[in-house]
Amino acid sequence: MTRPPAIICIGRNYADHASEMGGTVPTRPVVFFKNPASIVPSGATIVIPTICREGGPQVDYEGELAVILGRDCLDIPESDALACVAGYAIANDVSARWWQNQGAGGQFSRGKSFDTFCPMTDPVDASRVPDPQALRIVTRVNGEIRQDASTAKMIFSVSRLVSELSRATTLHSGTIILTGSPAGVGHARNPPVYLRDGDRVEVSIDPLGLLVNTVVEAP
Repeated sequence: MTRPPAIICIGRNYADHASEMGGTVPTRPVVFFKNPASIVPSGATIVIPTICREGGPQVDYEGELAVILGRDCLDIPESDALACVAGYAIANDVSARWWQNQGAGGQFSRGKSFDTFCPMTDPVDASRVPDPQALRIVTRVNGEIRQDASTAKMIFSVSRLVSELSRATTLHSGTIILTGSPAGVGHARNPPVYLRDGDRVEVSIDPLGLLVNTVVEAP
């Protein structure tokens, strides 16, 4: 899988997810980055690295709509933003919660960027997705539905995100934008339920297909 120039991620882009994580609904996009080396395809394993033994069990799933830009973008008005999108894909923003929240000075990127922490399907041409705000995201772990939501519930739409992120910042062709995850993550359960060795994670978005990955704990 070709590595993109950047993976830009949006946090708390669904109000119900912001609430379950104990955060407020943002008035501006919450932006962080994942390492492009974290990408793996559907069918690959999600490896829980030994570094995640610091802080106890913590590795979580986050099913998301991914946006792939087809050209360089700078200061794009919202009305023109979707013309910059070449395709859409399904992504799983795998997250090591202790490293996200405590292990890296309060910055998200470290806990989101370990190898294999960005499973993603091959992109589908944007022409097959007439409205990116009318898609259903469903995440299953071992067959159990954990997340089930519409992209209509995004706080910041795809067009708003492309426009906002391109302000005074050139987004190179091939950049991936992960648009945020709805409620239902394991970290928010009581008690929390994290990914374990042998788990199977499936994220579906019609008409983008199915993202399937198994979980392996590094020895």
